[in-house]
Amino acid sequence: MERKVRPEIQPLKEFNIPRPVRMMLPNGVPLSIISAGSQEVIRMDILFVGGRWHQSQKLQALFTNRMLREGTRKYTSATIAEKLDYYGSWLELSCSSEYTCVTVYSLNKYVAETLNVVESMIKEPIFPEKELGTILESNIQQFLVNSLKVDFIAQCNLSRAVYGEAHPCGRIVSEEDYRMITPEILKEFHKHYYCSDYCSIFLSGKVTDYAIHLVSDYFGSPFGETGKKIEEKREFTIVTSEAKRFFTERMDAMQSAVRLGCATITRNHPDYLKLRVLITLFGGYFGSRLMSNIREEKGYTYGISAGVGQYPDSGFLTISTETANEYVEALIGEVYREIDRLHQEPVSTEELMMVKNYMLGEMCRSYESAFSLADAWIFIATSGMDDDYFLRSLQAVNEITPQEIQDLAQHYLCKETLKESVAGKKLS
Repeated sequence: MERKVRPEIQPLKEFNIPRPVRMMLPNGVPLSIISAGSQEVIRMDILFVGGRWHQSQKLQALFTNRMLREGTRKYTSATIAEKLDYYGSWLELSCSSEYTCVTVYSLNKYVAETLNVVESMIKEPIFPEKELGTILESNIQQFLVNSLKVDFIAQCNLSRAVYGEAHPCGRIVSEEDYRMITPEILKEFHKHYYCSDYCSIFLSGKVTDYAIHLVSDYFGSPFGETGKKIEEKREFTIVTSEAKRFFTERMDAMQSAVRLGCATITRNHPDYLKLRVLITLFGGYFGSRLMSNIREEKGYTYGISAGVGQYPDSGFLTISTETANEYVEALIGEVYREIDRLHQEPVSTEELMMVKNYMLGEMCRSYESAFSLADAWIFIATSGMDDDYFLRSLQAVNEITPQEIQDLAQHYLCKETLKESVAGKKLS
């Protein structure tokens, strides 16, 4: 081996992600198995259709999910915590726009004991009033603290400006919304959505036949209200404000939070995968245009980023940063200058190649373990993508040209459509 000669960079032309083994439990619940890894650990993700898009009032889906661990007909909250700790298990509860999820990590030798607790949490929670009151007070205090932070204020104002208050993304939570949560409201949501008809399960790690057998035993029979027709996706009208700038003054702010954003295309759009390359080049990694100019050259901020979040009916393009109060206008001007450059000048081959290599490296790192593979296939299941999504992502990164970058920028990255949200100290 000649150690003085750098190895040649090999282009990534193929991207083979192991596909899950898909089967159906006796009650019709889809089970996806991603068997990989050598450690005697498995992870089970139990997903239910029923997120923020389905709730009848704010915070209903979040706290229904959060309260699953706070007591069941069989176990108290203390017993649940004690048992999971004793068996070396780890529990995570999460809620998104359309789904809620119960994730549990377990040693293989204690899968039965762990599933016994998880089954009780999912099928027979009691939503005790005392525990709910404690959790609500804790969340209210955290909410009140966040409400004073300029980044929280700016993001809320931007969401409301882009989507309107009638849209789930524009419905900003208030302290009163927390106080309106009751056990009855949570029981209603749980009764409707936490059932076998709305459920899907993912098993990942060193999955054994015994673990699969146990999952079938605990979750293979009908549970909850069954026989219901799966609800169609709810549609909400996006009502974007006509105003351009939204400012909230915080007299004591040492710096201002700046958010620019607009609604954009979803993952199903033909341009989406190549739009990701444009956004990465613009502000999606440390060497991006925004970072190079506004952080490295101008010194206006420690960090600035751009990204596209996804909701059921739209994408949400946001540019986020914080800066000294006196630099707000100059910073926004530089963001727009970088957009103009992308409109007017083709990206160099060298810069585009750097972005491509970064994105390909991130793709490889993102799918290197059993649990990250599970995350990937859960993404496929919950976003409505097909199994070829990862291959198409690779092709989009490899094939995009400087001219396509320029065309996409002119079409999707427009100063005129971006709303500006600023929270901080107003300077005279």
